[in-house]
Amino acid sequence: MQEKLKNHIAKNLPFLKDKKLLIAISGGVDSVVLTHLLTRLNFNISLAHCNFHLREEESDLDEKFVIDLGEKLKLKTRTIHFTIEPIGSIQLAARELRYQWFQELIDKDQFDFVLTAHHADDNLETFLINLTRGSGLEGFTGIPVVNGNFVRPLLPFSREEIIAFAKENKISWREDKSNAATKYVRNKIRHKIAPVLKEINPYLLDSFSKTLENLKESQQIIEDKITEVSKEIISKKNGLLHINVSKIQKLSNPKAYLYQLLKHYNFTEWNDVYHLLAAQSGKQIFSKTHVLLKDRSQLILSERDFSFISKSIFKIEENQSEISKPIHMIFEENIEKLTDTKNSIFVDKTKLKFPLIVRKWQNGDYFYPSGMEGKKKLSKYFKDEKLSLIEKQQIWLLCNNNNDIIWVISKRQDNRFLSKSQETSLKIMLNK
Repeated sequence: MQEKLKNHIAKNLPFLKDKKLLIAISGGVDSVVLTHLLTRLNFNISLAHCNFHLREEESDLDEKFVIDLGEKLKLKTRTIHFTIEPIGSIQLAARELRYQWFQELIDKDQFDFVLTAHHADDNLETFLINLTRGSGLEGFTGIPVVNGNFVRPLLPFSREEIIAFAKENKISWREDKSNAATKYVRNKIRHKIAPVLKEINPYLLDSFSKTLENLKESQQIIEDKITEVSKEIISKKNGLLHINVSKIQKLSNPKAYLYQLLKHYNFTEWNDVYHLLAAQSGKQIFSKTHVLLKDRSQLILSERDFSFISKSIFKIEENQSEISKPIHMIFEENIEKLTDTKNSIFVDKTKLKFPLIVRKWQNGDYFYPSGMEGKKKLSKYFKDEKLSLIEKQQIWLLCNNNNDIIWVISKRQDNRFLSKSQETSLKIMLNK
């Protein structure tokens, strides 16, 4: 197995050579064997162990075992303790805490990669779990060998090979008794389903590996097609993603294309997303992180704003020459009068009443748009400008302290504050 791993790394993971590596070690046979193998192959490794105290004294004995192993192999070992509230999925919570800590160690101690001991049987189990829950094609392409800073060098090896290597080399490990229980889905598959499949086909893992390769190739074809289609139906405007409704409706399977285009934005109710194509303008669908809005002939994607910022006001004192929140603006006096642009205006500073205010628009707001006669409600102005709901939500106003609008920022200045002479002129500009 040692020679096989050496060849696998040389062929498929050559970037690991001479790098600073951190092994995520539980004390179980998989991570312990990975530690012994990479020590024998003279890689620069350290160990990282999480104690979640889920098995009381057994968890502490796991930690002691890992610390003793590190001392025996002369490896630096890092440990951390977590307490997980018994709410929701304990496994998911533990995984998130574990990977968050690994990322902190990468940043703090400049590790190049974290290695986990996932193997071929883990891959099969994950595939079957996704099959029972329902998944897109990406759920059937297996655990990635490399995912950012995380690498899984044992994926070509079976659990049987790993245990055989440990026994042959008299390597001890910690056995997690909960792995034998079948109350967890993965354990049911491991102990009840996978053995039957292996009985039907003794070479199941080899066949499964070939199947994964075929699925990955199919997934690549899909991704290539999505890239091609995206150029035709997607555009970006003011940092927002716009999907052309009429063009996507002409595709062979609009729902499938929407899934591929939006699958990374945490949407789950795909029927609702699909029905948005025919919905009235203004209809929205929310994911945990994003908003998808139907706006006339477009679907517009934006991030959700969970901050208090949209309800806040930001004050600008008379002696300030610059602000950075909520947007970066600069104020300059005694400059030669230039033409207004989208991102800069010239105002008559004698008409300013400090502190100035930067805020979001509200119902009832009105202003006197430059280049037009009379006043206009902002809601009407936005409608005339054909701004979407999301675009309206992103707009900031610069106002006097009595709330008179000076500038609909990046859109239109107010007539009442236009600069009349160079002597009283103040330039206000966005610094983008």
